[in-house]
Amino acid sequence: QVQLVESGGGLVQPGGSLRLSCAASRSIFNFEVMSWYRQAPGKQRELIASMSSGGNINYADSVKDRFTISRDNAKNTVYLQMNSLKPDDTAVYLCNANQFSLRNVYWGQGTQVTVSS
Repeated sequence: QVQLVESGGGLVQPGGSLRLSCAASRSIFNFEVMSWYRQAPGKQRELIASMSSGGNINYADSVKDRFTISRDNAKNTVYLQMNSLKPDDTAVYLCNANQFSLRNVYWGQGTQVTVSS
């Protein structure tokens, strides 16, 4: 099994920026899709960004034009650059790795992002 560890969360003022990292314990090259989710209290877990091994990227409308997902296969790391943060972005952000061919799905423990003045 692969371990995913998120980092980079914290407290930031509205309009600020953060970059989240998801470090994997092994190569992420074989994962078909890497994704970022978030979950706020009282709300369902929301898919906010995904990136396929072929480079296809999708964003939720709520974060489009503000967030950017990227990856560095050499470092076994996926990133989420978050700009123009809003209080509604406050949530626990989780990394997800999907290997459909082997029916494998992995989750990180999450990192807290709080946007408040």
